[in-house]
Amino acid sequence: MTVTRLRPAVVCAALLEALDASEGRRRRRKRDTTPDAIGMSLKRQLLAQSVEADPDPEAFEAWLLERCLTGPADASMGALRAMAREVLAEWQFAAASADFREWLAAGAPSEDRGSTSPATLALRPSSQDVDGR
Repeated sequence: MTVTRLRPAVVCAALLEALDASEGRRRRRKRDTTPDAIGMSLKRQLLAQSVEADPDPEAFEAWLLERCLTGPADASMGALRAMAREVLAEWQFAAASADFREWLAAGAPSEDRGSTSPATLALRPSSQDVDGR
């Protein structure tokens, strides 16, 4: 199996942009989306911190755990942990799935999303990313 060596910060930057589309969908829902907004806010914080800190791929899970243990006092530990697990799963999926990386690199296209941005271009594979080189 071919797995790329993506830096978590690269994937998290693209995931941050993909959240913009989901935010548009959330606002159009007819139900109360306050819980969704709280969860997405926590996820957005984790993604932004990941981009800024640029943790090593081998240490990303431990880095996310540390964010959960030292998270803001007003955040639910369970909610923060759930969002950290989601971020980790999406990063692992991006590392293992060329199709998912291509979708992110294309700007996570959906009906709610515009064109490709510079952050998503970093997901396009280079010769160093493929086959463990």
